[in-house]
Amino acid sequence: ISSSSSSSSFSSISSSNSYVSQRRETFTLWMKSLVYHGNGCTVYDSNGQIVYRIDNYNIKRSKEVHLMDSNGKVLFSIRNRKVPVFGHWDGYKWSYDGVTSKEIPWFQVKKIHNVRKGDNVNYYNVILGCNSEASCYNIILATRSIKIMNHQGQLVAEVKQKQASSGVLFGDDVLTLVVEPHVDHSLVMALVTVCGLIHHKI
Repeated sequence: ISSSSSSSSFSSISSSNSYVSQRRETFTLWMKSLVYHGNGCTVYDSNGQIVYRIDNYNIKRSKEVHLMDSNGKVLFSIRNRKVPVFGHWDGYKWSYDGVTSKEIPWFQVKKIHNVRKGDNVNYYNVILGCNSEASCYNIILATRSIKIMNHQGQLVAEVKQKQASSGVLFGDDVLTLVVEPHVDHSLVMALVTVCGLIHHKI
């Protein structure tokens, strides 16, 4: 991602984010759009309220998608950058000042190719900040689960198939997202969106 702001400005913007909770939060992901039941994703909080959505209409494996809040306000734009040898995903955070809006380069997701892999498990680096080369998060992407770890190896978010209190599993398109305290929910959802695109589920 090309640099357009310093890491200090990134920190100040991040600290003012309203999508951070003081406690662990659980969300339900339905891997469908509410628009004509098309491709995309609808995210509900623990009270059953829609908090995020992606409407990809009749297109899967799109090179660009938009993560929105419940009112349709774009929070992140995510683009697939296919370059020779290795591609990556770029995330742009939308900033609004009441009159205009603009995209700010926010993160980049790259596949790690020198890690010993298990069965159907892939690893990705997440670089935060416009001018940073340091990995801030790692994503462990398996067939039926997603784990997002910080640079200290601590779990900050996890996605897996939703399970009823009786122990019965929901369908493959209904997932549970658990986000640890003090973590930006919208950023986590943007990273989960990248994973959905990689698995061709969005």
